[in-house]
Amino acid sequence: MKELSIFIDESGDFGKYQPHSPYYIVTLVFHDQSLDISENIRKFRETMLRYDMLEYIVHAGPLIRRENEFSYLHFSERKRIFDGLFHFVRTTDITYQPIIVEKENLTDETELVEKITKQLSRFLSDNLETFTEYDRIIVYYDFGQLELASILVDNFYKLFSNVDFRKVIPADYKLFQAADMFCTVELLSLKATAKTLSKSEVAFFASERDFRKSYLKAIHRKRFSGQPPKIK
Repeated sequence: MKELSIFIDESGDFGKYQPHSPYYIVTLVFHDQSLDISENIRKFRETMLRYDMLEYIVHAGPLIRRENEFSYLHFSERKRIFDGLFHFVRTTDITYQPIIVEKENLTDETELVEKITKQLSRFLSDNLETFTEYDRIIVYYDFGQLELASILVDNFYKLFSNVDFRKVIPADYKLFQAADMFCTVELLSLKATAKTLSKSEVAFFASERDFRKSYLKAIHRKRFSGQPPKIK
């Protein structure tokens, strides 16, 4: 049986536009279950264990900003943890697709729902041939935002009869943390283009140029290309 796992995470909310949160981003991470990633997960777990972070979810944004459980860590430790997650994402047989909506000119929540729905529906329809090669599709989401959950359920069930949804605990799935990394890097890319990166974000990567060269370029190579989700 050919099985495709899809892990989904989001950045932003369905509230009104706020200058500190101008975008709504959804990332879908694809893993063909025939591709063994156990060694990648083992190495990533070893990295997290080294910094006593094994039981934590590595949220890339708070890690960069030195927030929450990362507040007591020195810069060098946070950088190594981030690079450990980045290496896991970059070298694992997964791909991703971002859905990005700029909220500034939206009139209400309904318009945001419409724009997300259109992008998701178009992407799934355009790649229908690839997805229908699988006997089973399992969508993993934590149902953290019910508005997004409703969009996902409606669109997937409309196109696929072999899809199942599973509510996940993010700490239990390393690919959920990969989805968070993709969200974060896509957001940083948008902020870099708009020249709105914070001082702490620029300092974390040494410079905007280094961020684009060493991180963004590698992440964009993981974009879904209409082919089975396998690393090149």
